[in-house]
Amino acid sequence: MEHLESGLGFLIAFLKFLLEAIAVFCILLGILKTGQLVYRSKFNRNKTCFTEIRLEFGMWLVLALEFQLGADIVATSLSSTFDSLGKLGIVALIRTFLNYFLTKELESQGNAKEK
Repeated sequence: MEHLESGLGFLIAFLKFLLEAIAVFCILLGILKTGQLVYRSKFNRNKTCFTEIRLEFGMWLVLALEFQLGADIVATSLSSTFDSLGKLGIVALIRTFLNYFLTKELESQGNAKEK
């Protein structure tokens, strides 16, 4: 049974690392895509407005937050002490709060852009 628990611990640690790496990759890709958008708007006749640039980067941040929240949930699945669950609850609340309001802002900016 101890062998299974250590294997599960390794799997959880690997999955947590993978999810965090994907979150970092999303942010990096978001920076590159947003930079590309800024570059195109600066040197081409296509005048991309500030809102469109914020929407592009904001979508990548929302995606990264989702992966980070997933990594936090996976990390507490094996060591579910009251302390770790409390920390997860606080972190999940903060990330969900950020994600909710960022998504709301992106939706409102996207709707305003369409009008």
